Amino acid sequence: MRSTPRSLRVALVTVAAINLLSALIGMVGLTVGGGMGLPAEWLEGTVFESYVWPGIILGIVVGGVQALALGAQFGRFAVAWGMHAAAGLTMMIWIFVEIAMMLVWSPLHGIFFATGLIQTVLAALALGAWPRPLFARDGGEH
Repeated sequence: MRSTPRSLRVALVTVAAINLLSALIGMVGLTVGGGMGLPAEWLEGTVFESYVWPGIILGIVVGGVQALALGAQFGRFAVAWGMHAAAGLTMMIWIFVEIAMMLVWSPLHGIFFATGLIQTVLAALALGAWPRPLFARDGGEH
């Protein structure tokens, strides 16, 4: 983790913290907040009768994997960048499934899908997806 640029580490912490905070706020709003004013008819045709279970899943699964990624990074575990990639993918999957189930879209879906995508891309870069130097040739035959 020492070879990962500081700006990349800070960016991952920032995006993961935003995703974790939004998941926890969403969990509270959907469970004890009565659905945060979301129409109950958006759940028609889904397996959910209220927003309570989606809120619990949001907080535990989406928020939990973000917390694990942050914990791994702060603990300087080698798995941190892979955990960030998993957390970003989890965020994108959550948004995709939410839209597919409810058949509605809001700008927040776009924002949080983007934060998941950004986190996944940053994690891939931290894992070494960016060649150094950028335009280096591998010397192999193609």
